[in-house]
Amino acid sequence: MSLFNNAIQFFKEAYVELTKVTWLGKKEVIATTIVVIIFIIILALFVSFVDLILSTILGIIMKLG
Repeated sequence: MSLFNNAIQFFKEAYVELTKVTWLGKKEVIATTIVVIIFIIILALFVSFVDLILSTILGIIMKLG
């Protein structure tokens, strides 16, 4: 029974902690989501560019060897 009581106590404490959380407003959520999407796009473009450069260099090396 102790495991069951511990689980109930955990969920009670988790609920109390969640009531203390300051949640973001709709505008903040939208703004941060847009920032994250833009960052992901920039990072994807950077990784694609590096991949293109490295594969080109590797292709040149393979032709020489």
